[in-house]
Amino acid sequence: MLLAHKERGALRLARPLGGLLAAAVREARVHVRRTAGKGEGEEQNGPLTLVPVPSARLAVAGRGHDPVRRVALAAARELRREGLPTRVLAVLRQRRTVADQAGLTARQRAVNVSGALELVPRSGKLLARGESLLVDDVMTTGASLAEAARALAEGPWKVNAAAVVAFRPKT
Repeated sequence: MLLAHKERGALRLARPLGGLLAAAVREARVHVRRTAGKGEGEEQNGPLTLVPVPSARLAVAGRGHDPVRRVALAAARELRREGLPTRVLAVLRQRRTVADQAGLTARQRAVNVSGALELVPRSGKLLARGESLLVDDVMTTGASLAEAARALAEGPWKVNAAAVVAFRPKT
């Protein structure tokens, strides 16, 4: 499903994939609250913010859409229907070009994306309140998510957790 949505333009799959991402977001929030000692019913201070890991500009142009952002928007719609104020903010961008990650080892992936992301200028105020979760479509080694968390840490906030649609461990 992910490949059909991402590479073959099956845009109608954004909604079911968004449902899967929304489920992962719910679980991530439960884990964050449990480890922070917060109760299930405690209100957050501000909306839940989903921060998509950005795709390369050339990949977005070639596909004609940004699949991670599209799925994040679908997840946010579902979460809002459930009464959870949720927004999607694209506050990260690529600072430099990276190689295609396919076929790279975990170490090579980490080196490939190291320092590749940065905050969009003047985006700090957007994430000042509430919970922030990184979201991506697939996690293989975690290198892209780690780089996104590093870039977000350049601002005045922290990432509370990450959620993905699928986990495909690198063998």
